[in-house]
Amino acid sequence: MFPLKNYKHIFFDLDHTLWDFEKNAEETILTLYDQFELAKFKKFTSAAFYQQYSIINHRMWQLFHQGKITQQELRVNRFTQTLTTLGLTPEQIPTGLPEAFTTLCPTKTAVFPYTYDVLNYLQSKYKLHIITNGFKDVQKIKMTSSKLHGYFTEVITSECINCSKPDPKIFEYALTRANVKAADCLMIGDSLEADILGAQNVGIDQIFFNPDKKRHHQQVTYEISCLSELMRVL
Repeated sequence: MFPLKNYKHIFFDLDHTLWDFEKNAEETILTLYDQFELAKFKKFTSAAFYQQYSIINHRMWQLFHQGKITQQELRVNRFTQTLTTLGLTPEQIPTGLPEAFTTLCPTKTAVFPYTYDVLNYLQSKYKLHIITNGFKDVQKIKMTSSKLHGYFTEVITSECINCSKPDPKIFEYALTRANVKAADCLMIGDSLEADILGAQNVGIDQIFFNPDKKRHHQQVTYEISCLSELMRVL
């Protein structure tokens, strides 16, 4: 049993914590593979398309968080790099594919197991908020499509203050918006760097959501592998 504190506010990450980014992205990629007739090039399967996209998308997000590329460069270049790595020439890359992904993926509705049970349980006991590095317009669609928007008082995106987790400024901004002290808060997220270290740096306790039970050496306040555990400890 965790050593419980009397928290008043809980901040959640969105992607990879509540909204199942990998499942939703894979479903979108498979749809686009057919929609844009990528099989005709006989270079790669739909599974290979998704696998390569995942690797490059992760790399591009790291560059974005470091301020080395823009939002538009991220959205376009991840597909250019994916498809050229898989053997297409730049001229063969279908026009409109990046835009189609950005339009379709946020409408997908897969969330992690027990998401709604946990949020229904917690919202009667705490004020709930989101802190996400995603883009404001995209995150709003995700939360509306998956019926998550009604649970949260404040939704803080990196665009709100032009910086991303783990930068202390976004956490400090969130505390100000929620009108709460760090000692009264808890941050729940899947990223040791963005969510856990970011929260630690401003004095917020953390729960590391680790569904794959990855080994690590980072000190965390608490750790869970399933969201349902929150109903036993909070």
